[in-house]
Amino acid sequence: MKVDFAKGDGLIPVVIQDNQTLEVLMLGYMNEEAWAKTQQEGRVTFYSRSKNRLWTKGEESGNFLEVISSHIDCDQDTLLIKVKPAGPTCHTGARSCFQTEYNQNFLLQLERIVQRRYEMPTEESYVNKLRQRGLNKIAQKVGEEAVETVIAALAETEHDFINESSDLFFHLLVLLREKGLDLQTIAKNLESRHQ
Repeated sequence: MKVDFAKGDGLIPVVIQDNQTLEVLMLGYMNEEAWAKTQQEGRVTFYSRSKNRLWTKGEESGNFLEVISSHIDCDQDTLLIKVKPAGPTCHTGARSCFQTEYNQNFLLQLERIVQRRYEMPTEESYVNKLRQRGLNKIAQKVGEEAVETVIAALAETEHDFINESSDLFFHLLVLLREKGLDLQTIAKNLESRHQ
């Protein structure tokens, strides 16, 4: 992909987006050298305007931004890089440099948490306890939560309905993971039905 560095006096803006949650994490700048290093190493490297040097995000904190994909805008002078963050992106310790009221994509973040629990199980993890019980028990739990959600919708408070819906969704995420599926698969299926 051809990037036009001349328009911005050698620098282009780069939007960093979480590949899974689609949350915008930060904005930085790259020169040609930073872009080349990012492509070569698979980790985002910026040009620091304040330090006047290349700067790989995470070089001090360990919170690297692993490149999943790169996209150039129609004018060829701005990049969108989708990443897998290794930890918080902001220097304040927040997941994003843009402080929004709430994480609209928490469901996608929760999916990532469930995935991590599968990859690195711990004794006290509820996800691990469900997983140890097996597919049939996980599916049964989803059924139980679905019934409780229906009962709450018909006969209980809005607060109860929200809690039961949350329980249902969480257990469905675990069931999807147990079956080797993810929300992206479901979203693509729903999108194809919509068309």
